[in-house]
Amino acid sequence: MPKKLTLSDTDKKLAGVCGGIAEYFGVDSTPVRILWAVSFLCAGAGLLAYLICWILMPKKNSMVQY
Repeated sequence: MPKKLTLSDTDKKLAGVCGGIAEYFGVDSTPVRILWAVSFLCAGAGLLAYLICWILMPKKNSMVQY
């Protein structure tokens, strides 16, 4: 069964986007959060990307498994 990119329901600070990405790649969520914060502070696109991911990424418990 392939892995799915979903919002984390256990490792979240705001919406679970960084935690979900970290779970998908099998890494700790702290570096993901740091990279996201740096992209927000340097380029300003981090906030927009976070909001888009928050809207588009499904919640883990709402996924239908076949």
